[in-house]
Amino acid sequence: MKARSALFQGLVVLLLVILMIVFSEHGFRASQEGMKLFFDVVLPSLLPFFIVSDLLLAYGVVHFLGELFEPLMRPLFNVPGAGSFVLSMGLAAGYPMDAVITAKFRRQGLCTRAEGERMLAFSNTADPLFIFGAVAVGMFGMPALGVTLAVAHYLGALFVGLTFRGWAKREDAAARPQVVAASTGIWQRAVAALLAARREDTRPLGIVLQDAIRDSIATLFLIMSFIVLFSVLIRVLDATGAMTFLLWPLRQLLPLVGIAPSLAHSLLQGLLEIDIGTAAAAKAHASLLQQAVVVSAIIAWSGLSVQAQVAAVLADTDIRMKPYVLARMLHGLYAAVLTLFLLPLLTGGQLPVFATGAAAPPPLDFGHFLTAGVVLAGAGALAPLGVAIVVTILRELRIVRLRV
Repeated sequence: MKARSALFQGLVVLLLVILMIVFSEHGFRASQEGMKLFFDVVLPSLLPFFIVSDLLLAYGVVHFLGELFEPLMRPLFNVPGAGSFVLSMGLAAGYPMDAVITAKFRRQGLCTRAEGERMLAFSNTADPLFIFGAVAVGMFGMPALGVTLAVAHYLGALFVGLTFRGWAKREDAAARPQVVAASTGIWQRAVAALLAARREDTRPLGIVLQDAIRDSIATLFLIMSFIVLFSVLIRVLDATGAMTFLLWPLRQLLPLVGIAPSLAHSLLQGLLEIDIGTAAAAKAHASLLQQAVVVSAIIAWSGLSVQAQVAAVLADTDIRMKPYVLARMLHGLYAAVLTLFLLPLLTGGQLPVFATGAAAPPPLDFGHFLTAGVVLAGAGALAPLGVAIVVTILRELRIVRLRV
């Protein structure tokens, strides 16, 4: 079995190298676009948050917040209070900030494996700047659309957190030490946790900054590599015509759930990379409602590129990828269904929700959307099978080291 697996991996890598040589111009341009995206958007938006998160950890602020928010985070999501820090930083900086912090928490013993998996399930979100600025304004030219996309995205993440609060509960109960009832107030415990954390970390400010910058740059350049790799992969697949072959089943399936076949290409691209997929959906010939539903699903899914980045960040911890991928599928389902009902409600007739253009097919009625909701719910029930397939493919290709 190992010999066949090694042979398969070698053939895949060889095929990829041959395609990159044959379509070298496409690969070069895709690499340039990936690098431009990284240096123009990813690096300046994530680097400050990476450094600041390390400083807050070193100086005990995270421990302080953990004690302070324990009464909120534990009943809601069954995670420690420090999960509030993961959630807030994930909201502010977007992917994969939450994974970076969760991995640090796990290495420092601030959460159990199951708690880390639960935190990743609902904290892996896009930042508001991406939703409002890049998608609503930059891609659609409709600032009002950002409200619907943001509400659906973050409300969907909340639903994922509530759904996953019972994940690996028995395993977690055995791993977490019994908590003794506290005799002091919450503020006193928070301050005590901050001071205790600072006493344990005796590094001076200069060393803390040096370590934070070094680790942040290393993580960011790892992220850059995945962005470039997937940009090249998508462009080469397009150039070879492989995308056309992969699109056929999607084009047959989408009309059954009330979605225009023209959105199949953007869905397939979004499966791999979030920015390329959302941009393609914004340009597709379909009604705004259908475009928004597909974009919401893509943003929540986040793309295999982001998921590979998360897997690489978690590689030196025992946190498993299976619940994370399952959560992304569930988030995509929740966000799509929420967008379906929220867009007409929140826009209040300000946007041409059902308009498609002169040559477009007639707009779908409520029956189509109800059918779409039922089919999406069925897809959610089959989510574990989809997770198994995705994880198996990634493991077989050895794109990243997965722990499941």
